[in-house]
Amino acid sequence: NLVVNCLYHIHAPKGGRFSLNIFDIMGPVMVGPSSSHTAGAARIGYIGRKLLGFQPARADIGLHGSFAATGPGHGTDKAIVAGLLGMGPDDPRIPFSFQLAKEAGLEVNVHPVTLRDAHPNTAVMTLTGSRGRTVEVSASSLGGGRIRVNSIDGLEAAFSGGLPTLVIRGRDEPGVVSEVSTCLARNGANIATMQLYRDRRGGLSVTVIECDQPVSEETLDDIDLLGGVVRCIYLNLEEG
Repeated sequence: NLVVNCLYHIHAPKGGRFSLNIFDIMGPVMVGPSSSHTAGAARIGYIGRKLLGFQPARADIGLHGSFAATGPGHGTDKAIVAGLLGMGPDDPRIPFSFQLAKEAGLEVNVHPVTLRDAHPNTAVMTLTGSRGRTVEVSASSLGGGRIRVNSIDGLEAAFSGGLPTLVIRGRDEPGVVSEVSTCLARNGANIATMQLYRDRRGGLSVTVIECDQPVSEETLDDIDLLGGVVRCIYLNLEEG
């Protein structure tokens, strides 16, 4: 039986205590062998697919550091490809992802890369859709199945997908962020964190908003219609 929502209490100094979810201790439900090299890698691929908006037709995947050195033995490349195909870390088809990618028309190129000042479990993906849309994503696996997205299309980012997350591509114009936050509040979504990145003043921007609650389809539609918003992407790994 699968046990969920179980908390392990640890006594802290001065009589206090803090709680850990049992999966913070045991790790995620996954296809092995490694939570960092396999489960985390699958989530990196899955988030890349979501950021592109659909299954890619081509995927160039660069593996850095430990991902490159030990990834093949841990199935890191297979896990990332599985995520690109929409599979979760517990999908039993992960070991067969390259064959499934071929059958799905997904062309894959995996190779080592050397990145400066990057986490040793980092992948850089350039994903291309069948109609030419592309996205470049850098993400790292932090252990225990947790990940961090480092950049999107060269713009800095720093989010995990652990909370319901909006990634909003738009123009760097006055009032855009205010309109987005107003729209979320009007629809009952509370902002947990907000980060804004831009390539230059008045250029393109990426706003990353993590919310305490899942965001409804109606709210996402409202945000898509806002002036200055080019594209709104919604990530929820719990639902995914």
